Amino acid sequence: MGLLANQIALVTSAGTGLGRATAIQLAAEGANVILTGRRKEKLQEVAQIIEQAGGQSIVFPVDVTNSEEVFRLREQLISQVGRVDVLINNVGGTGDYNTVHDMTISSWDHTIRLNLYSAFIVTNAFLPIMRKQQYGRIVSITSAMANFEYEGLGAYSAAKAGLEGLMRTVAIEEKKHGILVNMYDPGNLKTEQNPYGEGDPATVVDGIVKLAALPEDGINGQVVRANQ
Repeated sequence: MGLLANQIALVTSAGTGLGRATAIQLAAEGANVILTGRRKEKLQEVAQIIEQAGGQSIVFPVDVTNSEEVFRLREQLISQVGRVDVLINNVGGTGDYNTVHDMTISSWDHTIRLNLYSAFIVTNAFLPIMRKQQYGRIVSITSAMANFEYEGLGAYSAAKAGLEGLMRTVAIEEKKHGILVNMYDPGNLKTEQNPYGEGDPATVVDGIVKLAALPEDGINGQVVRANQ
């Protein structure tokens, strides 16, 4: 029996990269995985891999930077599966490399919405379900750039720093409701969004699974880094 047998796990941006690898591993551990993302065909490819391995998943195309779409997703999930035990906030991206001097408002907004606003919307939408269950595990994907500076990545660094502050706050607010919230830094992975990365997403997902399966007295409000 897997670590997540009979649990419902929602993964954002599950069609490629780290989200894809995470969804496949969560399913291997027994979870029924809710695959979300903008590109339905990519999600269906992941669903097929999961099904061929004997796992379960449901495809829900959604833009998680759009609150109306996220709340519609929540209502559909309540109707269809009735609960959400695990939430993986995986959506993110560095955006364009621009100095603050040259950055446009639209470029700033895009990066903040993708990396911070999306995590707030999804977490805010599903916390009521987890509170009702008195159980939940939330893992938000962060980056070392939350604490370091790199020329041209000001918006991304600000977004990830904001994400960590937000999740630490949720961690202390929700622990009494049986909800544990942590962050995971997977390192510099080679993905569709980051073709110059170095690591294979499949090599770091065990850390995410462990956070998704934490016991009641597990860590809370912490940043866990891959291979540490």
